[in-house]
Amino acid sequence: MTGTTQLAFIGLGVMGGPMTGHLARAGHRVAAYNRSGERAARWRAAWEEEGLAVAFAETPAEAARGADIVFTCVGNDEDCAAVTLGEDGVLAGLSEGALLVDHTTTSAVMARELGEACAARGIGFVDAPVSGGQAGAENGKLAVMCGGADKDVARARPIMEAYGKAIVHVGPVGAGQTAKMANQMCIAGVLAGLSEAVRLAEAAGLDLDKTYEAISGGAAQSWQMDNRWRTMCADEFDFGFAIDWMRKDLGYALDEAKRLGLSSPVTALVDQFYADVQAAGGNRYDTSALITRLPKGESTR
Repeated sequence: MTGTTQLAFIGLGVMGGPMTGHLARAGHRVAAYNRSGERAARWRAAWEEEGLAVAFAETPAEAARGADIVFTCVGNDEDCAAVTLGEDGVLAGLSEGALLVDHTTTSAVMARELGEACAARGIGFVDAPVSGGQAGAENGKLAVMCGGADKDVARARPIMEAYGKAIVHVGPVGAGQTAKMANQMCIAGVLAGLSEAVRLAEAAGLDLDKTYEAISGGAAQSWQMDNRWRTMCADEFDFGFAIDWMRKDLGYALDEAKRLGLSSPVTALVDQFYADVQAAGGNRYDTSALITRLPKGESTR
């Protein structure tokens, strides 16, 4: 798609940086802000080399002034509140009638609070966490889970198509974040089973490539198996979605489940397994490093 909508993007991390680039390539006028000046400088250099015209602002409020839609993608609830509700935050610069789309994975409580703050100012709001990791952001193939009013999601959808392959309106404000919690709970459970399966195959002396080939074509197949089986077998974890961020996400999921009166024993158990990996120094490893807490058995061959 092409367009000339005035946009702003706040947060140029491993997800937000590539997403901003896709918006600029689609022909939109984009202003960007990142709290780390060093990272902002790296993106500025990369985009200038590519010939993309992205303006850089000194504050989120400055980036938001004159924007039709502002996108945010930062770390957690506290970060999101700082760049949106702070003195120099997005809402201080946005005009009535504009739209804020938050791609941060936050708590549902944060999403609802931000939605209320936007509504009080006549600003639309969509909570729209994403899944697909760094590769999905770079390739423009993210899954986007949206919570908000029909008109706000419809307004954001054609813009988000620059980096989203599956954009689903789940429900009202907060529903996007709750769907992302469900997503993370599924990933945690799958990786726990996958870790045990790899260790079993190793200890039995199976050919690991052949084992993957045999089981990935059936009911056990998953994204995690297809993308992490070989790296788990090779003890490679210095990439991907960090365990620190996964524990943050699982914490939000467990809090929301408790609020709803639910028991989530598998998620709680895997969350503690991840705490073990953190304690061993694996904070920044990919979530597939869950396998490292399981010792390798003696091979039967």
